[in-house]
Amino acid sequence: MRRAFAAFILFAFTAATFTTAFAADVPPSAIKITPPAPRFSDAERQAELARRRSAVAAKMTDKSMLILFSTEPKLYTNDVDYVYRQENNLYYLTALKQKDAVFVITKDGNVVKSFLFMPKPNPQNETWNGKMYTFEDGAKISGIKDILDSTQLGPFLQAVKEKKPFVSGEVESVKADVPTTVYLLLPDGDNDSDGHREYGVENEFAKHLTGYTVTNAQPIFGELRHIKSPYELAMLQHAIDITTEAQMRAWAMAGQSKMEYEVQAEVEYTFRRRNADFWGYPSIVGCGANGTTLHYEEAQGPVKPGQLILMDVGAEYEHYSADVTRTFPVNGKFTKEQAAIYRIVYDAQEAAAKAAKPGATMGELEAAADRVMIDGLFKLGLITDKNSNQYRIWYMHGLGHWLGMNVHDVGSYSRPLEAGMTYTNEPGIYIREDALKYLPDTAEWKLFKEKVTPAFEKYKNIGVRIEDDMRITSVGVEWMTKALPRKLEDVEAFMAVAPRQFSHAQ
Repeated sequence: MRRAFAAFILFAFTAATFTTAFAADVPPSAIKITPPAPRFSDAERQAELARRRSAVAAKMTDKSMLILFSTEPKLYTNDVDYVYRQENNLYYLTALKQKDAVFVITKDGNVVKSFLFMPKPNPQNETWNGKMYTFEDGAKISGIKDILDSTQLGPFLQAVKEKKPFVSGEVESVKADVPTTVYLLLPDGDNDSDGHREYGVENEFAKHLTGYTVTNAQPIFGELRHIKSPYELAMLQHAIDITTEAQMRAWAMAGQSKMEYEVQAEVEYTFRRRNADFWGYPSIVGCGANGTTLHYEEAQGPVKPGQLILMDVGAEYEHYSADVTRTFPVNGKFTKEQAAIYRIVYDAQEAAAKAAKPGATMGELEAAADRVMIDGLFKLGLITDKNSNQYRIWYMHGLGHWLGMNVHDVGSYSRPLEAGMTYTNEPGIYIREDALKYLPDTAEWKLFKEKVTPAFEKYKNIGVRIEDDMRITSVGVEWMTKALPRKLEDVEAFMAVAPRQFSHAQ
């Protein structure tokens, strides 16, 4: 992040620029190939991880210990697991993707130590499941020199429970005195159902820590991960670049498709082809009325000319997830009604971006977008009162969310924006076919329904969301998704040329 990273900072942001098209005779707006993935030397990666570990230790109290457990494999069915994905915060400090790792930081005055528990490679296990990290691999990836066999993990945890010092019989430098505070990743209260599922091991271990101050480590990581380093931004930009190409390819072949799943297949084919780890969340590809369902994941509907496709997809690369939505016409041209809705959403997104700068809050950005949405919906006759929440019938979600190692990343929404924060800007309007059926049975709402029904019938089943990934700079905001057409005229121009040069050859 500092002087040591000057060389790769320049590379990271240069690599984020698209320069190659599929053919020399297609205009610059046509499909762009994902640039090469960012590459860092072992020394650069280790320095980045060391900086993060140092920042975490600086926030720990004196005489304390942080223990991070790797993700438990999650069962799909019978003896089949879901694809393994490392716990974000352990990965944030170690870059290790293998299961059964545990990372520890101890702090006693000015003395900070860190060490890892890892299983030793097992030839029989490797025969079935592939290569495991050696201790040398773990040290090379993470930069952590003190690595213990995971057979010592049980004695270590028992020593912590019993408030006894732990001395490794394997690595002489690993000596952990009894702390007064233990940091663990824990659920955020009893109502945090997601946290109870993800951090069940930690939560159970915490119940045995009598005589300690047990502190949730999540706020530490929430604060530090909020600001992305140049290293992180390079990874996130690459995930966005892969997603941009996937969107473009899907647009180009949508007119040839008969079903939504064909369009989705093009997206996820591109993810794998460009070596994304996975998707950051299940793809959303909805045509026509299906585009009015926010988290529509079935992709079982037909693709019809004259309708819009709302496509919300994001590749994940090195634990960083893109989140990009575009709404585009199957046959390349917006109808008058579709264009009217689209322009409101576009203008709202523009208003939010203009309000984005260091010191502003997400609430202020949302208010800027809301004003545009309210004015636009009022002009179309879809609401009757600009000083009410009627607009929430058609725009029911927030403006956006933090973005990073989680698609809905950690961080406080009350914290003013700072350079290095990344988030999504994603207003939307959804004219659901059944939206007026479930309004309260009062005179006020009956009058509302009567007044807006003509406009509702005109715009019914149109769903539009435009979502871009943003980075706060020292003076404003950068559109990290700027290579993907967004303005209505640019979308139509792209759709006019892209199908002719679409190819799986490159």
